[in-house]
Amino acid sequence: MPRIAIIGAGITGVTSAYALSNLGYAVTVYDRQRYPAMETSYANGGQLSASNAEVWNSTATIIKGLRWMLRKNAPLLLNPRFSWHKYSWLAQFMAQIPNYRDNTIATTRMAIEARRHLFDMAEAEGIDFDLERRGILHIYHDADSFKAAHRANALLQAGGLDRYAVTADEARAIEPAMQTGCHGGFYTPSDATGDIHKFTRGLAQACERRGVTFVHDADIDNIQRHDRPYVLDIRRDGGTQRERHEADAIVVCAGAASRKFARLLGDSINIYPVKGYSISVHLDDADSQGAAPRVSLLDEAAKIVTSRLGDRFRVAGTAEFNGFNMDIRAERVQPLIDWTRKHFPNINTTRVVPWCGLRPMTPNMMPRVGPGKRPGVFYNTGHGHLGWTLSAATAQVLAQSVRAALPAPPTAYRG
Repeated sequence: MPRIAIIGAGITGVTSAYALSNLGYAVTVYDRQRYPAMETSYANGGQLSASNAEVWNSTATIIKGLRWMLRKNAPLLLNPRFSWHKYSWLAQFMAQIPNYRDNTIATTRMAIEARRHLFDMAEAEGIDFDLERRGILHIYHDADSFKAAHRANALLQAGGLDRYAVTADEARAIEPAMQTGCHGGFYTPSDATGDIHKFTRGLAQACERRGVTFVHDADIDNIQRHDRPYVLDIRRDGGTQRERHEADAIVVCAGAASRKFARLLGDSINIYPVKGYSISVHLDDADSQGAAPRVSLLDEAAKIVTSRLGDRFRVAGTAEFNGFNMDIRAERVQPLIDWTRKHFPNINTTRVVPWCGLRPMTPNMMPRVGPGKRPGVFYNTGHGHLGWTLSAATAQVLAQSVRAALPAPPTAYRG
């Protein structure tokens, strides 16, 4: 039976493991953390959002970014300090502007397909992840931004998404908890929200029931190839223990670290870590629970998204180009708290837990899925801000790519 090593136990790594185990492969997942989903898949915005499939490669994004450069609390922040990786990535990002339309439509189609696979996984394995299937409401505060949103909406509809404009009154009727007005909005009833960490942990447990092995606290220092098997040099327990593991194929699902592993495997993948922040507001009293919205929101001006996750209210946003920096900065967290207090003043913000994670972004905002240059090397990475939204679909694409190159015996999991 072919042995598949997956690097990374986040949402893309675990969904890939699940899809490959269904096809009968012997799968081992490696991660440097002690548990699955402890980095970028820990506390994101929670949206399963085909409605957020518009890629960022546009002139409007560049103009906004330049305007925001001097604001510490801006939705998009670029550290101007020189880095060849950062500026080469930005150059390639701008070169992708002509592909904005095609990539937005393709991402929309992928996101719609992903929802079906994700819901099927959750139902088949009985995973509770605070799922809310109440749609996503985008809100706009002025006529110009609302007019621009119509142009983007045409592309989302071309990708097959049911998304339509609503008036300010209709937006308020969709989510009565909103305490502030807006100019108008767009509503996507088929979108949903859920806790990515709970889902990934639940799916990892399902993978273990199917025979998938998880190796945690494992730092992979090097990957060598001797004839067919790949040899992973692994450092464990803070470097006190060294191990060598063999695999017939490698699947890189390592998020922002995928660029490093691609180099070890003879490939060049330009992934940049774009930091995002979130806060989890604990709704500890009845008034707060009643005041928090259940319909997921996206405030276009603030670039802030929300999700209701049981007795927590998740508020997330910002994009920070600052390398692999993982500092949680107060001036980046405070706008999320201020936004919550402004729009939902009856939510008690006594207990707020901040978090940050590094989104693995490619210059064209499209995930890198499929084989590498060397036989037995595959990738499922670079999902950017849509890893939660797209991973269930890209895992299927990855599994079919592996099966085409490395046929497995007919021993697929039967439950």
